[in-house]
Amino acid sequence: MRTSPLLLTPLLLLSGCVNDSTSYLIDGSDHAITVMVTQDYFWSKQASLRVIAARLPDCQRQFDFGKTSMDDLNVELFSTGEQTFLLRAGDAMWQVETGQCTQLGDPSDDVQAQPIGVFHFDDKKHLVFEPAEGAAATAR
Repeated sequence: MRTSPLLLTPLLLLSGCVNDSTSYLIDGSDHAITVMVTQDYFWSKQASLRVIAARLPDCQRQFDFGKTSMDDLNVELFSTGEQTFLLRAGDAMWQVETGQCTQLGDPSDDVQAQPIGVFHFDDKKHLVFEPAEGAAATAR
């Protein structure tokens, strides 16, 4: 049986795409913030950014934060209170809470935020979570 080169073309087009995720574990694997990055085409400089807030078995919800630049992707994670988190990528910021797994409104200018860490790509182009200096964090 012979494989046509045309059948392999779609695989080659998808081979450079990014579809990766990693989690910050809050209280074990049942309570976490997961960041997902999906690049539709290998030539695209933009990627879809989604976040899953989970506190099982009570809630789990996915939020679509739109497109973000693939160049030097950094999604910073901050704690703004018990079960409340702020995520920042460039100039964009979002707040989520894991009590009811909801997205909150824009943070106020005087919000008190403690750095937890940053989601970014490592040298092998894998999405990883790197804890902030002095922060106790678990990644998966």
